[in-house]
Amino acid sequence: MKLIRIVLLAGFTLISSCSILPKPEPFEVYRLPSAQGASANHGTPQRWSLRLSKFQSGEALNSPSIAVIPQGDVISHYQGSRWSDPAPVLVRNRLLEGFLHDGRVPLLSTDDSIFQTDLELGGRLQAFQTEYQGTNASAVVRLDALLVRSYDQRILASRRFEVRQPLSDVQVPAVVVGFGQANDQLTAQVVNWAVEQGQKLAPPPRP
Repeated sequence: MKLIRIVLLAGFTLISSCSILPKPEPFEVYRLPSAQGASANHGTPQRWSLRLSKFQSGEALNSPSIAVIPQGDVISHYQGSRWSDPAPVLVRNRLLEGFLHDGRVPLLSTDDSIFQTDLELGGRLQAFQTEYQGTNASAVVRLDALLVRSYDQRILASRRFEVRQPLSDVQVPAVVVGFGQANDQLTAQVVNWAVEQGQKLAPPPRP
């Protein structure tokens, strides 16, 4: 009987301890808003192919958290909100949409596939966060882009892109809209640069 009492008491203790565990924090999941204001380019379709790779980043950005730097060098995040994917994936996927809409590079793939391509677009995502300067806030996206020859991984071209989209409202839904606008600008710049570089640097088409 004594053993049975001990087992029952242990069970009641376990149930009681489980009931006071903190509940998971509820959160809203946001995707980047659909691209706005982009128009298809009617330039000559290129014959070279391009793979878009997920960009490298620091740990703070390689997560679904929506990052914010309220002051100095402190990196925080918006509570109760997150992206649908880590920031490097969001940027890569938005660029893929941009290239498809632009139409000048029809032969596209991503690093989720194993297709061989002539060129690769990769690099490092340095910033994807809200930054405050005093009371003024901006959605900041900074990308160090690399254009690489696929067969030997030789870097052919590089460039830093940075967009700062001012935010008039710092509530999360408005911040998400600001990131959509910033990524629209970044995508247009990167697509034009990559096409121009590819026209000069891509391997000649095979007969």
